[in-house]
Amino acid sequence: MAQSSIETIKKEFPVKNVNAIHRERLSKMDKLALFVTEKIGTMGFFFIIFAWTLIWLSWNVLAPINLRFDPYPAFVLWLFISNLIQIHLMPLIMVGQNIQGKHAELRSEHDFETDKKAEKEIEAILTHLEDQQKIMIDILKRMEKLELRK
Repeated sequence: MAQSSIETIKKEFPVKNVNAIHRERLSKMDKLALFVTEKIGTMGFFFIIFAWTLIWLSWNVLAPINLRFDPYPAFVLWLFISNLIQIHLMPLIMVGQNIQGKHAELRSEHDFETDKKAEKEIEAILTHLEDQQKIMIDILKRMEKLELRK
């Protein structure tokens, strides 16, 4: 029995879960970079850093002088800690963004393959419909001839 064109297309373009493929390719370090990128890039993290900064600076400006541990106006310790956080998070975020970019490329390639598959399936359906139309026209012509003979 001949294989239908849609079955051929399904074999030629199998369905893949791109997200699962991407996850399988990730190393533990990649997963860490993604985790950091996803958590750091949130408003929640922004508010934590903002609150920490506000409390730190307020304490060292408004607290009694003997309790201030990072004197105004330099805030050397605050600057040092903030820079350490930035220096360590920036490369991790960039790595995470690169991984997310690769995932986006993989998804777009999959979308392209899906579009090609859909186009082939549509072509097969249109061909089938055209064949059916030809057959129906042929049947109608035969019926008209039979009616004319009567």
